[in-house]
Amino acid sequence: MDLHIKKLQEMTPDELYDIMKLRVDVFVVEQECLAPELDGRDKDAIHVWFTDEEGVQAYLRVLAPGVEHPEYPAIGRVLTSKKTRGTGLGGRLLAEGVCVTEEVYGKVPIYLEAQVYAAGYYGKQGFEIVSDEFILDGIPHYKMVRPADGGAHAV
Repeated sequence: MDLHIKKLQEMTPDELYDIMKLRVDVFVVEQECLAPELDGRDKDAIHVWFTDEEGVQAYLRVLAPGVEHPEYPAIGRVLTSKKTRGTGLGGRLLAEGVCVTEEVYGKVPIYLEAQVYAAGYYGKQGFEIVSDEFILDGIPHYKMVRPADGGAHAV
């Protein structure tokens, strides 16, 4: 797997297309979520993804403080392809996302909104649930924060 870390302006049209196609395939088609996938936040995000010979296999984006959370940088749109689920690639992706966030913003808390079924996945990287369950785009979620010290369970 090849790791890529780029701002939108650094991406090729093919890279952008392949990422957006996978995001729509997972979030809109597979999860049947009729929400605006193109939300205006990609232009300033840092995009982190893995590819293999078949294309994009895992993706997330890093958002600046004040975009999704008033104080903390955030990680969002975390996904893996059907082909790579259960292989550990998602854990590698999230670890890379945390590293990128810390490189850009320092050792600060990191925010994300996790689908309820995936809370344990994020917990393995030190994210802690900080809200009651809530519905976002028709899907149950938790707000989660990874403390600046990495959290009690970070690996």
